[in-house]
Amino acid sequence: MQWSVADQQFMQQALQLAQQGRFTTAPNPNVGAVVVKDQQVVGSGYHHQAGQPHAEVYALRQAGVLARGATCYVTLEPCSHYGRTGPCALALVDAGVSRVVVAMLDPNPLVAGKGIALLQNAGIDVQVGLYEQQARALNPGFLSRMERQRPWLKLKLACSLDGAIALANGESQWLTGPEARADVQVERAACHAILSTATTVLQDQARLSVRAEAAPITPLSDGSVRQPVRIILDRQLKLTGQELLFQSGGPIWLIHSNQHTAAELTSSAATDGQVRYLAVPEENGQLDLKALLALLAEQQINDLWVEAGARLASSLWQQQLVDELIVYQAPVLLGAGAQPLMQLARLSHLKDAPRWQWQQAQCLGPDVKLRACLQEP
Repeated sequence: MQWSVADQQFMQQALQLAQQGRFTTAPNPNVGAVVVKDQQVVGSGYHHQAGQPHAEVYALRQAGVLARGATCYVTLEPCSHYGRTGPCALALVDAGVSRVVVAMLDPNPLVAGKGIALLQNAGIDVQVGLYEQQARALNPGFLSRMERQRPWLKLKLACSLDGAIALANGESQWLTGPEARADVQVERAACHAILSTATTVLQDQARLSVRAEAAPITPLSDGSVRQPVRIILDRQLKLTGQELLFQSGGPIWLIHSNQHTAAELTSSAATDGQVRYLAVPEENGQLDLKALLALLAEQQINDLWVEAGARLASSLWQQQLVDELIVYQAPVLLGAGAQPLMQLARLSHLKDAPRWQWQQAQCLGPDVKLRACLQEP
């Protein structure tokens, strides 16, 4: 389909609006909308957070009576079902818009073309596919959960120039500088959940929370910063509830083996509303990571940010569960005996090593941030 220059410009505005919700919308997708009348924007909006109006509703409210006969540009197919809010497709019909341009269809089975059909049955001209790839890039986690029944997994690593994560004695704080650490706060805030291990929590005294003062992060409607769900692999129930992790607020899910009894869980870390226990089957004496990701998708987790040691990172990598690799590299050499980035199986042929695609290279103070994917999100 041939899109006009105006169509492209207005959809770009909708895409930019959608990005403003990236710290607050989970588990919902990021969506932006623009209402245009006589080549002028008369209404715009984006989805702020789950339970609040969707992007189209904000844009229509701003447009008021000018929405009649107008065109609405929206980055995701308008919903057609009643959930915590009413159907956006019906709101567009009631507002009297004459044309709707949609960047991409919604893979959610509750929508999946039904919104388009509702609009078309009301006599509205609907066109789909303008900047579809850019729209998909807004919501890799939501799309992964809907299309693959697993979260989009981002593996974060920090290393030296010689690919080490710590000295031989385990010392690693601080390998990277304050600019890189502030960027980690932004990446954490944009993800729905953080995955780590009890070993990392104990060794690093890790909180794994978002510190809003470290970086500009859009707050929720009540002024607070949304804390990602902290998901900790604690197969042997090592955590006591006294660690710093439990003192920083926000939900914590402790993942344990399904071998444990209810009595063992009751006597473990904590039983207040902050902490939730989830059981995962074992595979070869370890928690089944594929089963874990399927379980997290059922729990509506979209984006999963992984901060852990080489053991979990290596397991995720070798099981081909990593979708996005983010490396913060410091300009320092750690020398002989330093702990490696990962512990991977030996390869015999270079062709067997997966080739990743660079998505980003950015200087952060003295360090470099590298982002790569196996494929486009």
